[in-house]
Amino acid sequence: MEGYILDWANLLLRWVHVITAIAWIGSSFYFVWLDNSLTRPQDPELQEKGVGGELWAVHGGGFYNPQKYLTAPKTLPENLHWFYWESYSTWMTGFGLLVVLYLFNASTFLIDRNVYDMSPGAAVGLALSYLAAGWVVYDCICRLFGKSDRTVGVLVAVYVAVAAYVACHVFSGRAAFLLTGAMIATIMSANVLVWIIPGQRKVVAALRKGDPVDPVHGKHAKQRSVHNTYFTLPVLFAMLSNHYSMTYSYKYNWAVLVLIMLAGVLIRQFFILKHKGRINVAWPAAGVAVLGVVAVMIAPVPRETVAGKDGAAAAPVSFAQVQEVINSRCIQCHAASPKLMPSAAKGIKLDTADEIKAHAQLIYQQAVQQKAMPLGNVTQITDDERALLGQWFEAGAKTAN
Repeated sequence: MEGYILDWANLLLRWVHVITAIAWIGSSFYFVWLDNSLTRPQDPELQEKGVGGELWAVHGGGFYNPQKYLTAPKTLPENLHWFYWESYSTWMTGFGLLVVLYLFNASTFLIDRNVYDMSPGAAVGLALSYLAAGWVVYDCICRLFGKSDRTVGVLVAVYVAVAAYVACHVFSGRAAFLLTGAMIATIMSANVLVWIIPGQRKVVAALRKGDPVDPVHGKHAKQRSVHNTYFTLPVLFAMLSNHYSMTYSYKYNWAVLVLIMLAGVLIRQFFILKHKGRINVAWPAAGVAVLGVVAVMIAPVPRETVAGKDGAAAAPVSFAQVQEVINSRCIQCHAASPKLMPSAAKGIKLDTADEIKAHAQLIYQQAVQQKAMPLGNVTQITDDERALLGQWFEAGAKTAN
């Protein structure tokens, strides 16, 4: 029953997380596009009102005319809409999902003893510290070097690369990718909480009192908002990466993570410039080239036919040998009553011969080709055992004796 409840918590949190993330990213992308698409109004009345840019658009059968004031309208409306709950809700649901899926199952999802041997409690502590350290380091970089956007950009990129390297040498590959994305997402949401919204509130308060507005608030908010838009695509990849073990199971997985995030930044740069009317295909071309390099880098090496040292074909693998490996390395998570999980992972059970043969393709894909299973190699499956499973599948699997 505990596993069933956790599955529902996982499902509902993931659902809400995706919904709020769409709302946050959608509004972020829209305002970046809008800000870069405004034109100076020709109407003298609008200029007199202080409108610095406007846009005419048609959508859903209606016409829209958003306007941006150079400072603020002469009379500030009471019903201002604030864009922040999308950010906070996305982070809170994402953190809840991290707790339910990873922190509650640290020994299975966070730890890979071939990478770094630690206790579940230590893994949880390090994961939380990793998230917090990301914000502290990033914020210090912005505070100390904020006058130079280029310097900040380079230093933040270097820090993310170093953090990815560290994560991939402390946590399991899957967890390292997700935690790096969560670290960047924490930075994004903290930017909204600590800098963007408080700065806007100070501006609004000053305007309502008739006091002069300190331009530093707008400058800081704009800088952090621009950072957030560049972070978006790297975070989205990190969140989706757990479905693609070919990326996080690679030997140099930290390099894969850094390169794919870099590709996301390059592609995002193209769209930001495009909104300003400057089309430069070199940016997306560079992003695609980086992705191509990664695809070649992590491509699986074709397995040679298993043979003896003298070149003779190896002895056929018996099903009894396969079942012995499965019982030693797999049913701890994939059984009617698994030892390492409340219920069978992904609902896949390998207790019987029929179940093993029914999932032969999946076993071959996950344990042999991608080496994604067992998670974090918690059961210490060997390369010879993976090769044995591979030989069994390639020889026919379902019809093996």
